[in-house]
Amino acid sequence: MAEPMSQVVASMPRGRFLALMALFLGPSVAVYTLFSIYPLIATMALATYTTDSAGAYAFVGLANFVTLLADSVWSKPFWNAAWNNLIFFAVHMAVQNPIGIALAGLLSLPGIRFKSLYRTAIFLPTMLSVVIVGFSWNLILSPLWGVAEGALKSVGLGGWFAPWLGLPSTALATLALISVWQFVGIPMMLIYAALLNIPDELVDAARVDGLGNFRIFWHIKLPLVLPTIGLVSVLTFVGNFNAFDLIYSVKGALAGPNFASDILGTFFYRTFFGYQLQLGNPTMGAAVATVMFFIILVGVCFYLFVIQRRMRRYAF
Repeated sequence: MAEPMSQVVASMPRGRFLALMALFLGPSVAVYTLFSIYPLIATMALATYTTDSAGAYAFVGLANFVTLLADSVWSKPFWNAAWNNLIFFAVHMAVQNPIGIALAGLLSLPGIRFKSLYRTAIFLPTMLSVVIVGFSWNLILSPLWGVAEGALKSVGLGGWFAPWLGLPSTALATLALISVWQFVGIPMMLIYAALLNIPDELVDAARVDGLGNFRIFWHIKLPLVLPTIGLVSVLTFVGNFNAFDLIYSVKGALAGPNFASDILGTFFYRTFFGYQLQLGNPTMGAAVATVMFFIILVGVCFYLFVIQRRMRRYAF
């Protein structure tokens, strides 16, 4: 009988073990360091400098962060973008993930025909370019040549139509719902895969006890997939606070109207690279990127050390 792998590794000379680790993990660590860790450290370092009119760098410590968070010229657009980003994330949590859970639950029911067709149709938008999605929805919702107004009139809801992308009160929510439409397939597929891993014996026992499909899902399946729902939530958080492309493709770098759809990604773009009459400021842009990183880091740590720990306690 072959020795278990753990015993083989335990009996291996330390030098050989380290050489194998370097051989198999070294390339991955090198690539990750070069393209992820080094740029992150360089960005944080750049955020502690400022430049003069001649382009010379001078170390200022945390002064850029104080300016970003306290100076009225910088803090007002920053807090506006941060608040909009929070709304953008809240819409996804309140709409995208519950719809994904509901769709996964429906597709996991026995006897549903054409499951593969439904899964493909719902997941297909996630494979489309964000530029194509943004341009298409811009045309659909246009009050001049879009089809949205006619579609609402055909069902007697024409009075509900408004130029949603052009109104400060509705632009951000409309963009968030477009993003939900595009990416709802991701939570659906992740939760659907988790539902398929639930043992059939549990479901069969519940049916013998007289439970219907809804009560089986609510009382048995849903608690068992809570870890996956937590993972989907943290992925949604990270993705939304890194969002940029949809807002930029629909509303441009100014994220109009009147910065109503401005989020941290577009604010960072204008700060770092400049736009129209606004000159780029790499050091302040690095400060914005660093603050974005720490916001995401705090959210992920909250999930890992608070939510996931409670889920483990619940599971065991």
